[in-house]
Amino acid sequence: MRIYKKRKMSPRGIGFLGIVFLAYLILFIVDPGKTIAALKSAGNVAAALLPILFFVSILTALINFFIHPGVLAKHLGHKSGMRGWFIALTAGILSHGPMYAWYSMIEDLRRHGMRDGLIAAFFYARAIKLPLLPLMVAYFGLDFTVILSCLTILAAWGQGVAIDRLGQES
Repeated sequence: MRIYKKRKMSPRGIGFLGIVFLAYLILFIVDPGKTIAALKSAGNVAAALLPILFFVSILTALINFFIHPGVLAKHLGHKSGMRGWFIALTAGILSHGPMYAWYSMIEDLRRHGMRDGLIAAFFYARAIKLPLLPLMVAYFGLDFTVILSCLTILAAWGQGVAIDRLGQES
């Protein structure tokens, strides 16, 4: 079992939170009705995101508990080869929800050795939305959908390779 040091909130984070609070306070003074409507809308977005954030948090905890960093580096690290590309592209296609909900898990994977090219491929492959593929077939046809999906996967891999090469140059 790994024990991580508790991270402090950065001064920038506290400052940003203060600015947002101050902005809402000023807006409430100027127009209370619109401010309350905006807060309700923000609450609805937060309520929609909570299940996704909970799922990602549980997934991250499971990865931290069950997967040793050495195993992770083997499958997603610098010597991962085609297996790493396959895992990143498949995970990107299968992942759902807003992209930023995955940031904390991907950051954790990166700390454990996941290379930047695989991260880029993961995020690019998210452009393929499995639940929407039947609708796409209905509108554009099977040939178009298959070709576009294959090109998206190829582009995701290309972006990942480009990011890896750029990282090697710096």
